[in-house]
Amino acid sequence: MFFFVPIEIVDYDIAWPRQFEEEKGRILGAIGRHVAAVEHIGSTAVPGLAAKPIIDILVGLRSLADAMNCIDPLKGLGYEYVPQWEAELPERRYFRRVVPRPRTHHIHMVETTSEFWRRQLLFRDYLRAHPEDARAYETLKRHLASRFEVGRHYAAAKSVFIRTILDKVDRASTLTKDS
Repeated sequence: MFFFVPIEIVDYDIAWPRQFEEEKGRILGAIGRHVAAVEHIGSTAVPGLAAKPIIDILVGLRSLADAMNCIDPLKGLGYEYVPQWEAELPERRYFRRVVPRPRTHHIHMVETTSEFWRRQLLFRDYLRAHPEDARAYETLKRHLASRFEVGRHYAAAKSVFIRTILDKVDRASTLTKDS
């Protein structure tokens, strides 16, 4: 599993948006008829934010059943389907790019109506709009990367920050709707 790979946080790379767009084009060329939307998520999608140098790609489907039709075409692009994570996140299908180099791109495939889809975009958009919180997140990630040797503990530790931000956004959204 990839969670046993050492954590590497690097400074923001201005090439990440271009790398996403190039990969998005390849993905749409291979499975576009099944796809409702493709989004760049994770820290590499937030300008100026240090990150693990992995492009996280959110592929939105109308129905998760369509994911089965995407496995072989994505294998042709160098991706490996990782069904082991479905026990933890049954609403997501996960792929990681292993060719030509491992750990450069991850695909998170979900329905566009799912809570996973909503929360990923909400967190990304919040960090883009609130640079002070993005800096706090970067500081936390660098600290956690130096503290934990493997990804599982790193991911669990930063999830508290993520939940706090998402709860704050949800509360603000509720207040706006009520007023």
